[in-house]
Amino acid sequence: MDKRNLGKGMAIGIAIGTAIGVALDNIGVWIAIGLAFGAGLGSRMNRKKEDD
Repeated sequence: MDKRNLGKGMAIGIAIGTAIGVALDNIGVWIAIGLAFGAGLGSRMNRKKEDD
């Protein structure tokens, strides 16, 4: 398992979650949601790489 993809996904998720949280004035909730989506994205990138 390549943890770099998981880290990249989480970083992307936090960035997007922070941007949405600032826009909607609810940063805490959106950082957590972004982190969850980012972890899923990173996990999916790992799975896709293993399938190749």
